[in-house]
Amino acid sequence: MRLIASDLDGTLLRSDGSVSRRTRDALAVLEESGRVLVLVTGRPPRWMAPVVEATGHRGLALCANGAVVYDLATESVVQEDLIDPAVGAEVVAAIREALPDVVFAVERSRARGLGRESAYALTYDPVGGVLVGEVDELLADPVAKLLARHPDLGPDEMLARVREVVGDLCEVTHSSDHGLMEISATGVSKAFALARLAEELGFGAEDVVAVGDMPNDLPMLAWAGRAVAVANAHAEVLAAADEVTASNDEDGVAQLIERLLGA
Repeated sequence: MRLIASDLDGTLLRSDGSVSRRTRDALAVLEESGRVLVLVTGRPPRWMAPVVEATGHRGLALCANGAVVYDLATESVVQEDLIDPAVGAEVVAAIREALPDVVFAVERSRARGLGRESAYALTYDPVGGVLVGEVDELLADPVAKLLARHPDLGPDEMLARVREVVGDLCEVTHSSDHGLMEISATGVSKAFALARLAEELGFGAEDVVAVGDMPNDLPMLAWAGRAVAVANAHAEVLAAADEVTASNDEDGVAQLIERLLGA
């Protein structure tokens, strides 16, 4: 094992969003051993500041499900794989025709904040600027991620219906317990970004251990040489994993690192 790739929410982070002392210590030991930690998350860069502080401004994070490579030391975007505006408009039209009650938001390029339709209500602090407008205005420029929310559908049902209508236009996944789809450019996923980074570092899939908890982690887990689920993971993730570590609230990633390093 030369690289550990870990999801954040529900995996490395506890349910309150914190990084435990045990986890911070395990990450420090991992770095001292010469191995590489890569944070691979659905979070946009604007949500990374608390994690950056807790983990010491080290290395790279693959954000927005692999669409954005983010330098944690400089807190800057170094690479993006974006949704073309014309493709985004086609995706929106297809989903809205099938699910008329859906509302949309976007993660804007170069970490410029959230864009949303007025009906897309926020239940959290968006951190950074928010552009409110019609969907064609939100998609006037390429975007890192398109978000589609439905008030009544559960996440697994909505995922199946959206994938059916968008086909190969884009990548669709989810990482929550409600009807919120996360949409990326075709071919862009956590696996895509992690494989590219590993190749740049001279590593193959056999050198990588990946840890996750939700369906947006499945491509990464399928690619990595060793796939690990936390105990609180979605049923599909538990079924896909080679092994299961303790839950996020029991510092499952730290326990995994300790085992791998023989501590």
